[in-house]
Amino acid sequence: MPEPELGDGVLIDVHAAGVSYPDLLLSRGQYQIKPDLPFTLGSEAAGVVREAANGSRFAPGDRVAAFAFGTFCELAQAGPAFTFRLPDELSFGEGAGLVMNYHTAHFALKRRAGLRSGETVLVHGAAGGVGTAALQVAGALGARTIATVSSEEKECVAREAGASEVVRSDGDWRDAVLEATGGRGADVVYDPVGGERFGESLRCLAPEGRLVVIGFTEGAIPKVAVNRLLFRNVSVVGAAWGHFAFERPDYLSEVGEDLERMVAAGHVRPIVGRRYPFERAADALRDLDERRAVGKLVLDVSDGAGPV
Repeated sequence: MPEPELGDGVLIDVHAAGVSYPDLLLSRGQYQIKPDLPFTLGSEAAGVVREAANGSRFAPGDRVAAFAFGTFCELAQAGPAFTFRLPDELSFGEGAGLVMNYHTAHFALKRRAGLRSGETVLVHGAAGGVGTAALQVAGALGARTIATVSSEEKECVAREAGASEVVRSDGDWRDAVLEATGGRGADVVYDPVGGERFGESLRCLAPEGRLVVIGFTEGAIPKVAVNRLLFRNVSVVGAAWGHFAFERPDYLSEVGEDLERMVAAGHVRPIVGRRYPFERAADALRDLDERRAVGKLVLDVSDGAGPV
């Protein structure tokens, strides 16, 4: 592919690229965005600025993490609003999992769910990149966290991400959540899974609880009987970070600064799972599709990515 032009953005020599569920859907033509063929997958990258437009706040040599379209490449162009300084505490591999997952978690938990310190958050799919980000952001906001996972390996990852408690999704997880909360239920449910789990999640909400819809990795888009919301005084809240953030650069900057503070305080550090050579991107997508992913899957685009 030809090298991208600078335009009014930032050109980044990509060291590591994050692999996410939308990439899998894009590869099948099942995502809500359907770019013309041919196109490049990827939406997250970490690397070094090669060139930056005037007024972008960046300069050649800056370490950055960015959200952009087509980041499975050696040189990516990103908009200044979606480019963030990569804290010194984080490697390029960790930076590749920083923007989309952590901005989504911050948006969903703080802005959409109005999470308050001392509340309890139930996180589904808690061992993947999305789930571990939610656990860490919720913890940074002062919440108690309960993680649902499907294996011992994933339980270890969720605990590494800071889960206060872990329950198994292949068992009676709803009763386990109710027991862990003294029968009250969770104040917030963070749900990137959807499907059959959605209904059970509603049933384990505390009074005035909020179920935040992040996505539908199980495939099925659930429906809700609104009388359940009425009689139990609970809410279902949508959290589409991209649609909200694209038109609000000031908000993106504000969240970026808050996440930097969380990194500096030791609350946020992306958990990188398996790493793949650049030429094995398809293997990464297969592992994601077959639910073998733990932590954030990362492509090492250049030799400069370094150890996690």
